[in-house]
Amino acid sequence: MANTAGVLARRKAREEDGIGSHTNAVPFHQQDFELLRRKCLQTGSLFCDPTFPAGWDSLGYNQLGRYSSKTIGVEWKRPSELCSNPQFIVDGATRTDISQGALGDCWLLAAIASLTLDPQILKRVVPPGQSFTSQYAGIFHFQLWQYGEWVDVVVDDRLPTRDGKLLFVHSAEGGEFWSALLEKAYAKVNSSYEALTGGSTIEGFEDFTGGISESYDLKEAPPFLFNIMRKALRLGSLLGCSIDIGSSSEMEAMTRQKLVKGHAYSITAAEQVHHLGSLVDLVRIRNPWGQVEWTGAWSDDSKDWDRVEPEEKKKLDYSADDGEFWMSYSDFVSQFSCLEICNLVPDMLSSDEVGHWNYAEFEGAWRVGSTAGGCRNSPATFCSNPQFFIRLEDVDDEPHDGEDGCTVLVGLMQKGARRERRFGRDLNTIGFAIYEVKHRKVMRPQEPGSESTAVARSQTFINLREVSERFKLPPGEYAIIPSTFEPHRQGSFILRVFTEKEAHSRSDLYWDSGSFCSDLRLQYLVQQDSEISTFELQQILDKVVSQSKKFILDITRDH
Repeated sequence: MANTAGVLARRKAREEDGIGSHTNAVPFHQQDFELLRRKCLQTGSLFCDPTFPAGWDSLGYNQLGRYSSKTIGVEWKRPSELCSNPQFIVDGATRTDISQGALGDCWLLAAIASLTLDPQILKRVVPPGQSFTSQYAGIFHFQLWQYGEWVDVVVDDRLPTRDGKLLFVHSAEGGEFWSALLEKAYAKVNSSYEALTGGSTIEGFEDFTGGISESYDLKEAPPFLFNIMRKALRLGSLLGCSIDIGSSSEMEAMTRQKLVKGHAYSITAAEQVHHLGSLVDLVRIRNPWGQVEWTGAWSDDSKDWDRVEPEEKKKLDYSADDGEFWMSYSDFVSQFSCLEICNLVPDMLSSDEVGHWNYAEFEGAWRVGSTAGGCRNSPATFCSNPQFFIRLEDVDDEPHDGEDGCTVLVGLMQKGARRERRFGRDLNTIGFAIYEVKHRKVMRPQEPGSESTAVARSQTFINLREVSERFKLPPGEYAIIPSTFEPHRQGSFILRVFTEKEAHSRSDLYWDSGSFCSDLRLQYLVQQDSEISTFELQQILDKVVSQSKKFILDITRDH
């Protein structure tokens, strides 16, 4: 009951006061940056963070623990102890501000580097007006997205060092500290630096934007991917691509046509151009890592541009030697390995020139004994999983595949995964299924447990922080059921749904008898002649008294 009450309280605060939105971030650990800085300035002291102290626990618990050889000789020092003129940011943030140290968090550093490509997003993550001179008090703050809400994270500027040098991320010149302090803030919300070891760039980018990400293997590019890219850019999404490497020796290796392996490129446009009587799909790519650019077809010096009308060149904003280059879509899918799309929520978009996704978000939990039902391989318990409803009414404008329907992006993210590592807890294996609902009744098969009722589902169950998929569904009402692969696995999660057109959504917090899953569960019980639990009894009682007030399941769950 307490968990549901907390969810409802947070939802009410967000809706009424905007608490947890980007413009009104929640103080992490209830630490108010302005209040703490003012207190330090009044007392003439430098801030020391009691919630993330300069000690062993903040470094780690195993490889970076107290007795690890990797932490011998580590000292925590402030930037003023490392150089004579420390700077927070010099002449804007750039990729050279980010050099990896003795921590396996290159995934995070790639995400931080991507931030430097978009000044508006960077400004939201790294609030301006911070320095080592004006109002300096040894305290800095950053804003991160954490499981459905924005948090304002305060850190002191004591950083782990060895032999007078930063142990982890540092700037190339050594005198700029915004990236090291941002890494510390990220370590703080995840309980330690060691918790940052290993991950996906998508994970970091979602925590810097609040967006929902998709990843495409370009060797198996789906049909109409170019149209998906075009529409994503129109909706303000951020797109990146990279070339896989087989080993560390290939990092920064260059292809014959001057593409750099292992580095993240950003995609800034996807357009069509008339060329020799036909339309050619083109992709514009930005290289944040230097001036080396693609030399193949449609590159800056390619003669292909000689056969394009000046008006079209102007429309494409074509310009040589500007740090960006064009290439054909066919070359793009053959030269690059991976495409990542980060779809942003409306409050992260600063431009009115782009459209935006419609967005719904739910919180939930799998609780042993009540809502941890596992996947459809466990038909006796599957329908005890939480369920969430969306109603799609209007089809997309300009569908990317030429067929009417409603584009839906679903992301299932489990909470607190990195924080739990120090306790030896692994990620759950998670996924979801989507069912069509007609008059609150499922179009169910003759055999309970059959998969034929699912109109869509995640491609696989996997032990990642997030599973996300894109679907095309006809208008109608749908139930989304997130679950772990095995039953009786505890965990909390958020479920996010992006749609191109406005959709109506709700969560079935109290599992009333009208839910299609309760009907399916009762059918299974009758056929199996099973014993019933408190949960199942509540479903049957709801059936009997369906014309009166429903029993509330949460009353029995916590007893």
